[in-house]
Amino acid sequence: QLQASGGGLVQAGGSLRLSCAASGTIFSINAMDWYRQAPGKQRELVASIVSPARPNYADSVKGRFTISRDTAKKTVYLQMNSLKPEDTAVYFCNADITYSGSDYGRDYWGKGTLVTVSS
Repeated sequence: QLQASGGGLVQAGGSLRLSCAASGTIFSINAMDWYRQAPGKQRELVASIVSPARPNYADSVKGRFTISRDTAKKTVYLQMNSLKPEDTAVYFCNADITYSGSDYGRDYWGKGTLVTVSS
């Protein structure tokens, strides 16, 4: 129900834009997040957005990454600028979704998309 795209190989200092679209008959989407997991490391929260006025970022990406969402398209984006080799990871999107006909929402995960930053 979440499809992420936009990963790839980029040189240090470059940019990439990730997208993640939710599908299905959705009643509402609360928070939408991006996580990442580097080889041998735990998954970590990169950025989160509930409303455009309330984005949150990990300290390691502040000033370089921007999270945004398009409510009509049920899509969350992650614009990544000034990429560093340490940003190399599999990036996962996560969203708190309530589907039509459900009484409550729950977290859904998209399949990861690999971002590789070469030095």
